[in-house]
Amino acid sequence: MKSVILGPAKSDLQDLRRYIINKFGNRTWLETRTKIQQSIKQVEEFPLKGSNPPELMDFQLTGYYQVISGMNRIIYQIANDTIYIHIISDTRRDLKAILAKRLIRM
Repeated sequence: MKSVILGPAKSDLQDLRRYIINKFGNRTWLETRTKIQQSIKQVEEFPLKGSNPPELMDFQLTGYYQVISGMNRIIYQIANDTIYIHIISDTRRDLKAILAKRLIRM
């Protein structure tokens, strides 16, 4: 199955890149990026591998999955034989706050 990284998730990656390079250096960023890429490839092979994000279940949103990649989580949706990646964020960030921020931007 193919995957598409949506615009907000691309922005997440850019933010994550800046943060990791500033705090830990380029080498750590490259390792993190590789782990994220590997996780996305695994999701492409086994799309139902992920678990349901509990925060989204609170909103009764179904059809979304998450996988953990190191200290990051990838939240995606499967539709029409395509995996849409919506969020890539540090596991320590509050997902509800991320979603609220995105709704305000709309």
